[in-house]
Amino acid sequence: MKIRLATVWLGGCAGCHMSFLDLDEFLIDLADAVDLVYSPVVDVKEFPENVDLCLIEGAVCNVDNLEILHKVRARSKVLVAFGDCAVTGNVPAMRNQFGIDNADNVLQRAYIENAQFNPVKPRQDGIVPALLERVLPVHEVVYVEHFLPGCPPPAARIKALVAQLLAGTEPKLEGTNLKFG
Repeated sequence: MKIRLATVWLGGCAGCHMSFLDLDEFLIDLADAVDLVYSPVVDVKEFPENVDLCLIEGAVCNVDNLEILHKVRARSKVLVAFGDCAVTGNVPAMRNQFGIDNADNVLQRAYIENAQFNPVKPRQDGIVPALLERVLPVHEVVYVEHFLPGCPPPAARIKALVAQLLAGTEPKLEGTNLKFG
């Protein structure tokens, strides 16, 4: 029986998914071992039930990220914080330096102060998801089994982690099997 694999993209640049696509011929081996049931690279609208392994890229930046993350955790056996944004908040969390009202401060700066034409803050009414007051790494919201740092993690490191998880072994995130490059 194939492993049900999902990948999720929250607040980030998609670099981790691009690195995942750099797995090259390992993607062919992976296709034989998994059913890709949810990902930005497939057209599935609803996160499915009974996911065995989910790689989560990006930080938790808005209410939509928060909602999908809780659904992902409830429906997945194993979560991997995939890349530095998911692990630490990284670049998206730079807005946290704007203080307690950082969401409003960020919108003010981006849409009013830096606007050349038509300075208007977007309405955060469901069309544009409301920003959280603070950007969070994934593990501050839900339990995460494994962390795969890197900006983005190199394809060789992704391959090593995924191969170990598919083999049913506890991943070793040390030594030469996960080195950079």
